[in-house]
Order: sequence, then structure tokens, then C-alpha cells
Amino acid sequence: MRLSKRKISDMFLKSLTWILSALTFSVLVFIIIHVLVKGIPYIKSSLFELEYTPDNVSLLPSLITTVMIVALSLLIAVPLGVFSAIYLVEYTRRGNRFVKLVRAMAETLSGIPSIIYGLFGSLFFVTQLGWGYSLLAGSFTLSIMVLPLIMRTTEESLKAIPDAYREGSFGLGAGRLRTVFRIVLPAAAPGILAGIILSIGRIVGETAALIYTLGSASKMTTGFFSSGRTLSLHMYVLTSNALYEGQAYATAVVLLALVIGINALSAYLARRIQNN
Repeated sequence: MRLSKRKISDMFLKSLTWILSALTFSVLVFIIIHVLVKGIPYIKSSLFELEYTPDNVSLLPSLITTVMIVALSLLIAVPLGVFSAIYLVEYTRRGNRFVKLVRAMAETLSGIPSIIYGLFGSLFFVTQLGWGYSLLAGSFTLSIMVLPLIMRTTEESLKAIPDAYREGSFGLGAGRLRTVFRIVLPAAAPGILAGIILSIGRIVGETAALIYTLGSASKMTTGFFSSGRTLSLHMYVLTSNALYEGQAYATAVVLLALVIGINALSAYLARRIQNN
């Protein structure tokens, strides 16, 4: 009787898992097909002109701004997040109260709504530091947003590496710093890159925080202190006007292709690092 009940329970859980997985996959496929069907007919050469006008509604300035803000935000957040995680895992004692405090703060920051980050960025970077609505203010705000995510994923990836790797390196005479950079980090690279990919997705899809820090200028950003708009913000502005609904879907297609391309590139880099 116990075995039969256990088999029935296992079959039920397995069936439930398959059903929920299929449902999730179906929703994802439906969203992608819907965006492609609505957006592809509106993808024209005029959408990729260098200068934005009300007639062409070009998304090229927003595309360039998106790439710039992703690169700048990661340039700020990745070193801070990775090196903070290395210190917490490799250079502090396990069970340290300071480590527990930092983890609690990181988890708290991860749950804060993005609009709160936008208000902070508006008050501090835009107003207090006098940067105005600019690429720099938006990048620093987004880097603070994704910093807890990068730090936590890096920390979990480092903790997943067996201690035998470290002990073997120490036994061969390598120091702690060399062990971390030559043994531990390469082994943890796939997990770290997974956190960076999630961060890129959050940066690319962010709108609320950027309205308060980057602004919504349709022109291309000409420097760190110039305003602009990302693809998601560009799509938000277009959807507020019923005349540009088709161009908004076309922007969604380009945004979807950009995210898929970034994920594919990150996966390729992860395989190369792991193989080497």
C-alpha cells in the first residue's frame, strides 16, 4: 500500500511538473509569436535611420543608447559585485556576522521596486551631483539595481566549487589570490555569467528608473551627460501614442532579437571559459 501510494504521488508530481512546464513554454511561444506577427510588418529601413523624426520614428538612436547603458552599467556593477562576493566567500570566516549582514542587505535591495531606485537616482545623481538627465546618471542607478543580483549569484557560484579545488591548489604551493583567479573563478564562470545575463535582461527591460534619471530624449546620446532613451523606454513612449502602435511592436521585435543575441553570446563565452 505504501509503495502504491508513493508511486501514485510520484506520478502525480511528475505529471504536474510536465503540465506546468508545457504551460510556461506555451505562454512564452505565444508571446514571441504575437510580437513577431504584430511587429515584423512594420520593420522598415526608416526605423533604422540615424536621426529620429516624427515621420520615421527611428529606433536606431535608442538601440545605440541601450547598448551603451548596458555596457556602462555592467562596467560599474560587475567588478563591484564579483570582487565583493570573492571577499565574502574566500576571505571571511564562515558564519561571520558581517557576511550575514551583507547578505541580508543584498536580499533587501533585491526586493526594492525599481521606481524607488529611480527616485533615489533622481535625487542623488541627477539633482545632488548635478549630472542632470544623462547616460551616466541612468547607468549608475541601474548598476545599483543589479549589484545585489550579481553579488548573490557570484557568491553562490563560488560556494558551489568544492573545497578540494582550493586545497589541491594550496598543496601545490599557490597562494590564495592565485587560487581564486586561476582555479576558483574559471570553475564558477558559468554561474557568474548566468547572473550577468539576468542583470542584462533587467537593464534592457527597465523603464521606471530611467524615466527619472536618463530622461526620454529621442536623439542619440552624444556623451555621458546627455539624455536619451533605451529601446524599452522608446517602446513605452510609442505605445502612449495610438498612431505608433505598429512601430512599438517593431521595436519589441528588435529588443527581443537583442536579448536573444546577448544570451547566445554569453552562453558561448561561458563554454569557452569552461573548456579552457
